[in-house]
Amino acid sequence: MTSPAAPRSATVRAPAKVNLALRVGPPDLETGYHPLATVFHAVDLCDEVTVRRARTMSLEVTGSFTEGVPTDHTNLAWRAVEELRELHGRTCGLRRPRPVAITIDKQVPVAGGMAGGSADAAAALLAANEVWGNEFPMGDLRALAADLGADVPFGLTGGNALGLGRGDEVSTVLARGELHWVFCVSDQGLSTPAVYREFDRLNGWDQTPTPETLEAWEATPEPPEELLQALRTGDPLAVAEHLQNDLQPAAISLQPSLQDTLDAGTEVGAVAGIVSGSGPTVALLAESREHAIDVSVGMAALRPGVQVFTASGPAPGARVVERRD
Repeated sequence: MTSPAAPRSATVRAPAKVNLALRVGPPDLETGYHPLATVFHAVDLCDEVTVRRARTMSLEVTGSFTEGVPTDHTNLAWRAVEELRELHGRTCGLRRPRPVAITIDKQVPVAGGMAGGSADAAAALLAANEVWGNEFPMGDLRALAADLGADVPFGLTGGNALGLGRGDEVSTVLARGELHWVFCVSDQGLSTPAVYREFDRLNGWDQTPTPETLEAWEATPEPPEELLQALRTGDPLAVAEHLQNDLQPAAISLQPSLQDTLDAGTEVGAVAGIVSGSGPTVALLAESREHAIDVSVGMAALRPGVQVFTASGPAPGARVVERRD
């Protein structure tokens, strides 16, 4: 059921992210999940998701990055909407709301380590909640987001945040100023599960633990306190000293050209470079917006096969930008 005051459609903008630090522990022996301690940073490169009332569920993808994005129930945004419909049925004492049509304007690279799919799911949750009468507060949406995927709650939160557990235990981080980035997008994606498998192989965590190694297997990664302190200064040079990604060696192992991109970033004067999440997007940190433009021009010349664009952060989380009655 839909409230008479609810709009017929809602459009939500949700940001991409870069992990300023990503510390990864060994896989849990029962679930296989890796415990994380990560610092999320949202940037103003965004997807827009529109949800409108319809006779049947559907999903359409437009924009710069459409290749490889599913348009059926396997898409995380579709799953988010279906989960919200089920929540209505369980908790509101009403039948499930009417179906909706979902349109994703895709500007965040696919399989690039920037959580574009998770951002879409967060945006779809917020947009569908609007169209179905805004029955659920943000706390309920965050709980549902955590069930959908580790990065989805941050899509709702945005800004700078510390992620623990699987990355879904999100708390806001105090920070000053802006960070300016140049993102270099490989023309080949990387599978997140494949990167984690390579990470386990490189660390010997693809083997059965022994009594001698069990203590290391049970270790939990600690929050990156030095990076958190650097963010509070607002100084990009201080932040640059503490960028960290435990998955970077695995991503480079699977796609060695990423090292060439990182080396090119150093050559053109970026203050630091890091593989974003599980890759293969490389994030280069600049001193200012003007410096980011200079770095992007240099990268376009040195790495002509890599798509280059600039962005800044922190950016807000998913937010409604349009409602139509």
